[in-house]
Amino acid sequence: MNILLEPKFKTPHETAPFSQIRLQDYEPAIIEAMKQEDEAVAAIIQNPEPPTFENTIAVQTGELLERATSLFFNLVSANTSDEMDELAQKLSPMLTEHYARIMHNPELFERIKKVWENPGKLTDEQQKLLQDTYEGFVRSGALLSKEDKEKFAAIETELAQLGLLFSQNELKQTNDFELHITNPEELAGLPDSAKDAATLAAKEKGKEGWLFTLHAPSYLPFLTFADNRELRKQMYLAKNTICCKGDSYDNREIVRRIVNLRQKLASMLGYKSFADYALKDRMAGTAPRVNDLIEKLYEAYMPVAKAEHKELEELAGTTLMPWDWAYYSHKLQLKKHNIDSEMLRPYFQLQKVKDGIFGLATKLYGIQFKPQTEIEVYHPDVQAYEVFDKDGSFLAVLYADFFPRASKQSGAWMTDYQEQYIDKEGNDHRPHVSIVMNFTKPTEDKPSLLTLSEVETFLHEFGHALHSIFSKVHYKALSGTNVKRDFVELPSQLMENFAVEPEFLHTFAFHFETGEPLPDELIQRIRESRNFHCGYACTRQLSFCMLDMAYYTLTEPLTDDIMAFERKAKSRTQLLPAIPETNMSVQFSHIMSGGYAAGYYSYKWAEVLDADAFSLFLEKGIFNQETATRFRKEILSKGGTQDPMKLYVNFRGKEPDIKALLKRNNIQN
Repeated sequence: MNILLEPKFKTPHETAPFSQIRLQDYEPAIIEAMKQEDEAVAAIIQNPEPPTFENTIAVQTGELLERATSLFFNLVSANTSDEMDELAQKLSPMLTEHYARIMHNPELFERIKKVWENPGKLTDEQQKLLQDTYEGFVRSGALLSKEDKEKFAAIETELAQLGLLFSQNELKQTNDFELHITNPEELAGLPDSAKDAATLAAKEKGKEGWLFTLHAPSYLPFLTFADNRELRKQMYLAKNTICCKGDSYDNREIVRRIVNLRQKLASMLGYKSFADYALKDRMAGTAPRVNDLIEKLYEAYMPVAKAEHKELEELAGTTLMPWDWAYYSHKLQLKKHNIDSEMLRPYFQLQKVKDGIFGLATKLYGIQFKPQTEIEVYHPDVQAYEVFDKDGSFLAVLYADFFPRASKQSGAWMTDYQEQYIDKEGNDHRPHVSIVMNFTKPTEDKPSLLTLSEVETFLHEFGHALHSIFSKVHYKALSGTNVKRDFVELPSQLMENFAVEPEFLHTFAFHFETGEPLPDELIQRIRESRNFHCGYACTRQLSFCMLDMAYYTLTEPLTDDIMAFERKAKSRTQLLPAIPETNMSVQFSHIMSGGYAAGYYSYKWAEVLDADAFSLFLEKGIFNQETATRFRKEILSKGGTQDPMKLYVNFRGKEPDIKALLKRNNIQN
């Protein structure tokens, strides 16, 4: 018996029985689940009753398939293998073709269209699902001719394969690089935390000395602290020439193909560019509105960034290269604010940080997190929790996966293994949520100690998790984080604001050896340095936004050299000398293999939202339960059931503006 085909898992909360699922189970289960969904779609079409919301729009057709694919592709990101990667390449086109067959089924679309034209009396949530369903079919090519539908489906299939290959190349080439040091003099400047982690990495590979990799917990401290400029350069070039060396992992032609296929797809639907197509379904709405935000931020932050660059170059006494910025920035931060990430690490023990962040949710919302060892996990590093509401009712399962490994993509993300929805009988199916990160690992004699940046990352992904945990909607398609792409970052970025609030830090920031609390004087220095080099940080983000928009506002096929195209797109934000052999595009997974194509601006868009939203918490008190309850009720629980601006105004009482962000960054009073 293939366990993936069982209607329900016989486990706590029907969680995934990871140990019982074999790699060879996925393909037959997914093939069978596709067949069952085809039969369910056929049943909708053959229904002799006139099309209605209930018998056409609200019918669940692919629950088994959704469960199997969620499991499989979540593990491809978090705990993959060569065999799993190969299977993903095999299954991906099959699945894309399957979904295309459904979205291009003329008889099914005809029923949906009839409901769209004569909806009858619907709730706001039902109306939103109908709108999303109808528009989703149209945006997937339902109005195209039969011949064009086939072309459209072929494009989607190829895009899915290319996205997977892009990510696999990036992971494999990231794992391929190691900087093996045996001379202790070459470690000058590095803190004990970085050296201890490198010692452990070397031992795990059976080597003497110290091993540094391109994974963030190893790479970032090296660029920040290593005195050896040549080794910093070596690390920088290794990281920034990933997938553009002309070898089998080279992603440049994949980038070109992805961009051109998306432009072609948009053109088939009557849009001039892929950005026009993508933004039709975003809060921003149009490319001019996105570019207007980028320009406003550029005008406000670029002068600040130039001043920061001039000051840092004076300190360095030499022309700054890209592998110098973090190093000298750290020295200047010490000089101006007497603070750096290593001073804070002893106070940010992962276990205490976790207790603090969970405790923050308890203070704000009254919810509780209970470790549950009976819930299976997919890797020994992963921890499982049951989440309970303030009245004791079960809310969700939360998986937390903290440390880097060769089988795991870099970065940090939140995902669902099961989404929340309320069925026809009124049963509330609660979500199974996972937050995945790549934090500094514990060593033989020290626990995992985080940087402030890692604490912020934890808060960010936890904010996404709360969006799913608090979901209270009837339809999966509108549940949790199923919202417009430029709204989804609001709950996550809002949580980051708590990271420097004294009241929050006092709840968990204690020295891992002495138990002493993080001194108020150090907290004050954190707050004073909060906007240190914020101009540089913003313009760096804007360079990514500009690159994204440059690719996806193209109205003709991309024929330029990828390296040259990128340099031109980012030129206005270039503060440091451009290094010809480096390239961001080939590892820019957000816009190539992720869901942020023509959407990277979302982080800055949501920053405007989160600064404006958090100003209310600052006004009322950061633990104010009335404000938190309103945020939960009006935003976190509603998912995508209403227009996001309406949800925001319901919470805030007004539309957001850029002033709160500029004030937070001390750009304007």
